[in-house]
Amino acid sequence: MSDGAARRKTVFTFELTNDQQEILLGLFVTGNYRRREVPYALYSIEGEKFNATLYEKEKHGTRKLCVQGAGAQDFVEFQLEPKGVVPVALGYEKVLSPELFSAHAGSDESGKGDYFGPLVVCCAFTDERLADEMVRLGVRDCKQMTDAAVLSAGAALRQLLGPDGYAVVRLGPAAYNRLYAKIRNINRMLAWAHGTAIEELLAKRTDCTRVVVDQFAPTELTIRRALKERGRKATVEQRHKAESDIAVAAASVIARELFIRDIQKMTADVFGVPSGESGKGAPKIPMGSSDPRVRSLAEEMVRAHGPTWLMNHCKAHFQTTDKVLAACGRSRADLPAEGQITSRALREAT
Repeated sequence: MSDGAARRKTVFTFELTNDQQEILLGLFVTGNYRRREVPYALYSIEGEKFNATLYEKEKHGTRKLCVQGAGAQDFVEFQLEPKGVVPVALGYEKVLSPELFSAHAGSDESGKGDYFGPLVVCCAFTDERLADEMVRLGVRDCKQMTDAAVLSAGAALRQLLGPDGYAVVRLGPAAYNRLYAKIRNINRMLAWAHGTAIEELLAKRTDCTRVVVDQFAPTELTIRRALKERGRKATVEQRHKAESDIAVAAASVIARELFIRDIQKMTADVFGVPSGESGKGAPKIPMGSSDPRVRSLAEEMVRAHGPTWLMNHCKAHFQTTDKVLAACGRSRADLPAEGQITSRALREAT
């Protein structure tokens, strides 16, 4: 047995929060694992050369997860850490993937699939010192975090990085609709936003020569066409599920944090609720586009304020717009020119 193999850990224990438990149970249920019965276990599975057990007993809002076996470290490194179930263990992650902690930047967006609110793109810088701090802050893919955790981590990240450590492009609904009407292709629009954020970050951090971008287009050519002088000189890598890169994860958290804060401001404007107030039963602008409350609120606002209300609060090219207008006895003809893009044009463009 090699020295490297001898050093591999075979037993791991973690204390998981409710959010982490939900992600873990989803992984257990959907993964190619065999369920097994273990006394006092909430759920236990057997995989390739390992088993993992989440125990039933709850203490201070957490439950214990135990992973053991010759394949335990692989399960932790390649399943639990990338999905945000457990924090990255820096000791061996730096050895296995040193590029994750080297000086580079990551770019990600938020709001692309949300009918209400802006599109926010962030490009964030990291190096070994900053990456260590990001991990300690609990930074991971924002989709694996609660809104409260995103707001807290995003603010902490912006303070950690300082104004020269990140760049943001924010397109509020009105600006978004004007730009989409001009470009008429969501991938090219995203490329422009990412390219602009990357250029701004590279102007601040001249020592940054590599950027990782979460993949949004079929090929890297789309974003390369949008890059300017600095971006073309840098190495730009577009990856699927790039949030496993700590710089991309940081960018995703900051982008989502700023998106949520904009939604809170919109909530205050629409409902007269103090910005950031989230008490039980308080009205909120719904996220996403498939939630029935999205259409319900949009229809209520169109009936109260007219179709043009959508142009300042929503992404008008979404098919949701056609459904909302039809329910109110209206059509896109009642919208200004930048709202004339139909859902069919959207499907053809993307």
